[in-house]
Amino acid sequence: MNITLEPVTRANFEAVMDIELPPGQAHYVASNAYSIAQAHYYPELQPCAICEGGKPVGFLLFGLPEQGAPGHYGIYRLMVDPALQKRGIGRRAMELLLEDLRARPDARRIWICYKPDNAVGQRFYASLGFRETGLDDEGR
Repeated sequence: MNITLEPVTRANFEAVMDIELPPGQAHYVASNAYSIAQAHYYPELQPCAICEGGKPVGFLLFGLPEQGAPGHYGIYRLMVDPALQKRGIGRRAMELLLEDLRARPDARRIWICYKPDNAVGQRFYASLGFRETGLDDEGR
């Protein structure tokens, strides 16, 4: 499995936007199209295509928290094409992102948020070493 994280560019953004979650998962994460638009207006957000063999198979959105706390990185979105889930793609993508963020000289804290009713996400993020600290100011 050759997983890489690539910038979302003019060349791949349509392929990334075409990856959608099924209704049973879609309420857990904003669409890729919304996230790409959001990153356009919030330059601290970094959209990434999760690629396998150069082909987009998922999406990540990360960046600095809105408060701009130096060294505090937030992971806002993660999704993998439903047809390719449960193959380790999301795990490998997160490992690559965490490796990159931890290597940054200013890295002090990496946080992630997810909807409280997302039990699969909760177990997945815990398996990557994240621990619960409470709900955010929006109750998530």
